[in-house]
Amino acid sequence: MSAKNQLEQLVLNFQKKRPLRAGSLIITIYGDAIVPRGGTVWLGSLMKLVEPMGISQRLVRTSVYRLVQESWLQTEKVGRCSYYSLTGPGLRRFEQAFQHVYSLSTREWSGSWCLVYLNQLAPDLKQKVREELKWLSFGSMAPGVMEHPRFTRNELLPLLQEWGALEDTIVMETVPMEQKSSKALRLQVRESWNLDELGGRYRRFLSQFRPVWRELQNEDDLTPAECLTLRILLIHEYRKILLRDPLLPEELLPGDWEGRSAKQLCRNLYRHIYARAEKWLDETLENASGPLPGPNEKFYRRFGGLQDTSDENEERLTAVGEPV
Repeated sequence: MSAKNQLEQLVLNFQKKRPLRAGSLIITIYGDAIVPRGGTVWLGSLMKLVEPMGISQRLVRTSVYRLVQESWLQTEKVGRCSYYSLTGPGLRRFEQAFQHVYSLSTREWSGSWCLVYLNQLAPDLKQKVREELKWLSFGSMAPGVMEHPRFTRNELLPLLQEWGALEDTIVMETVPMEQKSSKALRLQVRESWNLDELGGRYRRFLSQFRPVWRELQNEDDLTPAECLTLRILLIHEYRKILLRDPLLPEELLPGDWEGRSAKQLCRNLYRHIYARAEKWLDETLENASGPLPGPNEKFYRRFGGLQDTSDENEERLTAVGEPV
């Protein structure tokens, strides 16, 4: 099956999902393609971008309306045209969610944990804060107590302020008192994040995208538009997994953790197709002033530095778990 056929299958699999969460896909598109280019795009450009994935103009309109109501997006009218960008809170939520997607390195773990106590919150606010923390990959240590090995108290306090929960939430950082990989900690981690389920998500991601990576090594005839569709689906599926992954320290992960191979595969595919995808974006996306500017410098630092990898072979082993 060619790379084109593999891409068609990925699109079909996406279209079969119910409910079809177009709003979530649009957030992925903003994070991956629009924010690096100034952050604002014409609604018509957005419609062209998602059309190959089977998302109708009507569904795009409905989805962006909901994202505005949920304070993710804001709109500006110029004549009869609508232009959308992330709000301030939406941009902060985006940065929290995307900060690990394009990073290859993870800072060394000190052994400390960030603990959040929610029992003093009113029931409705407690549920809201719990969902927000889960969205940031916090695990549930016990009823009313959330935990994370890398978040710090200072990082969390502004978010609690934004959610209206700062005064009635207790946030603590623990001091390491035992081995960082004790048996008790490993058992707690499995209970808090359900590593078996998370590992299964990574395995499904690998089974989805390994075939198209293999075919690209044999024959790569994807057009710029097809490369963009593949890139969006790749980052969208990977981002959804990372929302539930706290990126636990190596000391607490199984030796055969699937997340390592998933990261490498995502990096290899992205670096292989990004330049052609950017060509389509250059020619298609518009804001009120005309074509969107090119991607910023930060964009080119993704995955350790973007470059054409067509003649690089050293990365082709770990991404598929076998020699190419």
